[in-house]
Amino acid sequence: MKIAIGADHAGYRLKDVIIPLLEQLGHVVQDFGVNGPDSVDYPDFAAAVCEKVVSGEANRGILICGTGIGMSIAANKFQGIRCALVQDLFSAKATREHNDSNVLALGERVVGPGVAEEIVKVWLETEFSEGPRHCARIGKLTALEARLQS
Repeated sequence: MKIAIGADHAGYRLKDVIIPLLEQLGHVVQDFGVNGPDSVDYPDFAAAVCEKVVSGEANRGILICGTGIGMSIAANKFQGIRCALVQDLFSAKATREHNDSNVLALGERVVGPGVAEEIVKVWLETEFSEGPRHCARIGKLTALEARLQS
């Protein structure tokens, strides 16, 4: 799987933990930065990752900032993106099974590296259930996006 990943200055250390994990799991990683503590604007990195996911150049995306909140808000502005801010394993599984999330947001200041690695593994390994009620809800989300874009 191709994974686009990006972080701001408050998330780059966790990104540097997640990238080797992704590669170890056999994924191709596209790193959109940042690589240091100099202050940057998280929407720019959310945009870079989400554009790759929407275009199909990446299968999924991972975004990291201090809390994950800013990245998830920015990501969900993009039509076709279903970004979930996840802090536990149950939510990592549920957002894939029920919401077919295609972008994962993490907060470096909220989850430690070990928990973040487990969240990423569960999120990547869990398939969308494709159950009728979940498909209907995804359809409603897609219709809502289309209505809001026009």
